[in-house]
Amino acid sequence: MTQPIYAIGDIHGQLEMLENALALIEADGGTDAHIIFLGDYVDRGMHSKGVIERLATGKAAGKPWRFLKGNHDRMFEWFMEPIPRHDPYLLIGYHWLHEKLGGTTTLASYGVDASEERRLFNVHADALKAVPHHHLRFLQDCEISIFAGPLFFTHAGVRPGVALHDQAEDDLVWIRNEFSSNRRDHGALVVHGHTPVAAPLHAGNHVNLDTGAGYGKPLTTAVFKDTQVHVLTDQGRQKLVP
Repeated sequence: MTQPIYAIGDIHGQLEMLENALALIEADGGTDAHIIFLGDYVDRGMHSKGVIERLATGKAAGKPWRFLKGNHDRMFEWFMEPIPRHDPYLLIGYHWLHEKLGGTTTLASYGVDASEERRLFNVHADALKAVPHHHLRFLQDCEISIFAGPLFFTHAGVRPGVALHDQAEDDLVWIRNEFSSNRRDHGALVVHGHTPVAAPLHAGNHVNLDTGAGYGKPLTTAVFKDTQVHVLTDQGRQKLVP
């Protein structure tokens, strides 16, 4: 019998929602359930530090958990380099500390003031002091994609027409419309987040579990048995079909 895989959508600093999701999984699959987290652990929600600490603690304890890297996680990781690195995939005029992206909220969870009147080098210096090394290591060690039989897990999606083994990192953490509007067979059922939807979406060739937790909307948790998909709710499993 194939062991089920649980997946949790974009958390975005929502620690209470994460704890609720983990409780649902434990009730359904026990304390040793295999979980894949789809990335975007930080930004927008108020408790990015707490989310990373919770996940890193589970990882250190040997939980069968795996962690994908989202674009927001990568922006945080790159900001924390000796010289902050800007993600060229962003729109002109955007940067990680832009009000629409949530980096300032993430830094605030570590006690770092990133208000507009401050200089970037001062904010960066404060962040280097405030963010624990094991949090940086957690971000650095996140995976970009995970193969699991007929399933392919990644944060954002895949470039249509490119073999799954040949996908570029920028696409795996950033792609949106070119992927979500494409109905071709990608060679596996792609499970992802990144693009908020009103409800968990099974589009036939991909499953989107980002339901907008970063904006205070629900955090979605699902369980996969081969290509069968169920969403976990307080009332139990609900089948998700194309």
